Amino acid sequence: MAEQTKEKTIRIKLVRSPIGYPENQKRTVKALGLHRLNQVVEKPDNEAVRGMIGTIAHLVEIVE
Repeated sequence: MAEQTKEKTIRIKLVRSPIGYPENQKRTVKALGLHRLNQVVEKPDNEAVRGMIGTIAHLVEIVE
């Protein structure tokens, strides 16, 4: 049987609208799968996702 490795995940919540912010930040919000305010998505906790969160840190919050 194959062993399953439990990958760490991170939950991200969109708390501020990307309207009025640069296009690259709007694309980052879409790339994370966020469409509506207060929407929460679960993504793998890796450097790529952390970098995307850093780009739009003023628009999102990490949910525990």
